[in-house]
Amino acid sequence: MIIRRRLVALATLILAALVFGACRSEDQKFETNDGRLSARPGVTSAKPVPGQSNLGLDPARDAILLIPKRIGDGPIPLLVLLHGAGGRAESVLTRLGSAPEETGVAVLAVNSRYHSWDAIRHDFGPDVSFLNRALEKVFETIPVDTERMAIGGFSDGATYAISLGLINGDLFNRVVAFSPGFVVEGSTHGKPRFFISHGTADTILPIDRCSRQIVSDLRKQGYEITLREFDGGHTVPAEIALEGLRWIAER
Repeated sequence: MIIRRRLVALATLILAALVFGACRSEDQKFETNDGRLSARPGVTSAKPVPGQSNLGLDPARDAILLIPKRIGDGPIPLLVLLHGAGGRAESVLTRLGSAPEETGVAVLAVNSRYHSWDAIRHDFGPDVSFLNRALEKVFETIPVDTERMAIGGFSDGATYAISLGLINGDLFNRVVAFSPGFVVEGSTHGKPRFFISHGTADTILPIDRCSRQIVSDLRKQGYEITLREFDGGHTVPAEIALEGLRWIAER
């Protein structure tokens, strides 16, 4: 069982929330759920149109679908991408640089309902519901390769991606986490593989308390992990982003 929060990770994440302005009123109430996603890829005759567009699900905090020019005739690999605390879908997309175009991986970048993801400070809830709606629309829009479906993110988004990836490992067989903080517990399904990166000089989410501990826990449970440590801080180097998307694209 993966514990919800280690004490050191919680202290670190509180600091990160203050740094990035990821605050939400404690009296904000919402309907909770178990983190399970019901959306599943189906057969679609829709022809993917390369480019970047909003899904049109929320006028303020929408989701963005990026379809690269380099796509073949068959199903497309897909990365669901989650931003860090205080970030937005647009900003986390820029962290990938040219990697989607170079690898042919489509990206669904989703905005959290508030400043960060629900389960980071509370429980799974409206973010899971919105993500499910976004996936349903994407599955109607493009043919997705079910063998190359990934969820990933940066910072708080990486924490949320690992947590949802474990709970929905029967949907996402790959998880890409750039500088995660901890893991939110839940009932696990499937056996996804993990690509985790972290800067050895990260002062926001120190690697010893975060990724190294996460990797140790997951390996003890039999999960396959690719860990990339790099000289640097709380960021996603271009070469790491490219390697992560190549990892998703490989068959």
